[in-house]
Amino acid sequence: MIQTTFPDRAVMAELVAKMLWEIKAVHFNAAQPYKLSSGMASPVYIDCRKLLSFPRIRSTVMDFAASTLLRDAGFEQFDCIAGGETAGIPFAALLADRLGLPMIYVRKQPKGHGRNAQIEGNMPEGSRVLVIEDLTTAGGSMFKFIDAVRAAGGIVDHGIALFFYGIFGDQRFADGKVRLHHIASWRNVLAVAKAQKLFDDKTLAEVEAFLDAPLAWSGRNGGVSELSL
Repeated sequence: MIQTTFPDRAVMAELVAKMLWEIKAVHFNAAQPYKLSSGMASPVYIDCRKLLSFPRIRSTVMDFAASTLLRDAGFEQFDCIAGGETAGIPFAALLADRLGLPMIYVRKQPKGHGRNAQIEGNMPEGSRVLVIEDLTTAGGSMFKFIDAVRAAGGIVDHGIALFFYGIFGDQRFADGKVRLHHIASWRNVLAVAKAQKLFDDKTLAEVEAFLDAPLAWSGRNGGVSELSL
């Protein structure tokens, strides 16, 4: 079914933030920071994969994703949806169904046997491809998939993350000539935590300090203090 309603952006962001709290996908721990794949230390961690296990929430989030794309990118801008291994794959299937489009998926690297394929599915050369991931921090992992699609002859001008950390801006996407779409960010999640008093003031202050200066916070807490964007 193709989504044709367009909720207010702020409402969508707040609802997604509330959904993530409701299913316990949000984790705050300033005392024992999480180590991200980039090497950064972080007092926050989010598990968007949990969305898949809650059908009503999953369906609503995909409606929001479809609305965001149709409003901000256009109605006839894509020929297929690509999901990155592994978390992006199920969301690509769900979004492709919403938009009535074919779906492919992209491996992190060629599989090393058989056809040695990195892209699975049918993608004719020149296809306009939307790449989706569950979340992105600075875009590093998403661009591995974008670069693979482009190398195979696809055109990628847009990407979507259901959740965007929003701590480094979108410079990587601007440099890579990709417009990033997203529904919610850490600021939305923090706003819900404050409004509902989900954590003590000290923890919330540490989280806000991280969001304001993530690399400085990381360096003070055992993580990297520099990151190549």
